[in-house]
Amino acid sequence: MARRDFSGKTIAITGAGGGLGRALALRFAAAGARIALIDRHEQGLARTAAELGALGARFIVAACDVTRQPECERALAEVRKAFGGVDLLVNNAGITHRSAFARTDPAVIRRVMEVNFFGALHCTHAALPDLLARRGMVIAISSVAGFAPLIARTGYAASKHALHGFFDSLRSEVEPRGVKVMLVCPSFIQTGIEKNALGGDGKPVRHRQSIVGVRATPEAMAGRIFSAATREKRMLLPDRVSWMSWWVSRVAPRVYERLMARKLGSEMREQG
Repeated sequence: MARRDFSGKTIAITGAGGGLGRALALRFAAAGARIALIDRHEQGLARTAAELGALGARFIVAACDVTRQPECERALAEVRKAFGGVDLLVNNAGITHRSAFARTDPAVIRRVMEVNFFGALHCTHAALPDLLARRGMVIAISSVAGFAPLIARTGYAASKHALHGFFDSLRSEVEPRGVKVMLVCPSFIQTGIEKNALGGDGKPVRHRQSIVGVRATPEAMAGRIFSAATREKRMLLPDRVSWMSWWVSRVAPRVYERLMARKLGSEMREQG
């Protein structure tokens, strides 16, 4: 089976200033790709850019708040001007909250939706003409929370479920025209997303996080995503927890809910 070759292709990555976005930039650059780093955190962008420079990679930096559609359009226009167009867009930018819904200001959930869902929508819309013209690919970094419930993260789960509805539907429109769509559903990764999680009041969360299994390193996850992208997978369950969650949540959804709540419910209790 032929595999997609990213050498000489242009890869645009949101949330590229650190964590998984940084690791993806380095992995695709190692394969000979040209990288467009997109993030609103300019210090993080500078660090990732320095690492790409040390590798001798071709790249550009585009500061952008993905919640603002005009900024996304401008960022993708900069990529187009520098490299002629986008071959792969990775929608990686994301935030989360950790708070029971009863103690969560709806504005917090709206903020999570703006970044996780509308950010991906804005960037995909801006990149779509290139992807169609170049028979490209779009990747959305989802989560186990994209297909199963997750206690104390109603807004996060809503944003990730929305990604699945959007990108599965988009696939039906663009795949006949040669554009591939992949959803990635990891469990827990060693990134800053949890360190910067919002509480129900919109301030940084203070209680400890409960997890299941072992956190993957960003580098290991980036390697799995790169491999799946070369094979043009439709969905990637990249670790044991995500694979088991997928099947148990479908075969025995009530069992899954009880197990998940038992493992992660301490976060709600610690909020009082």
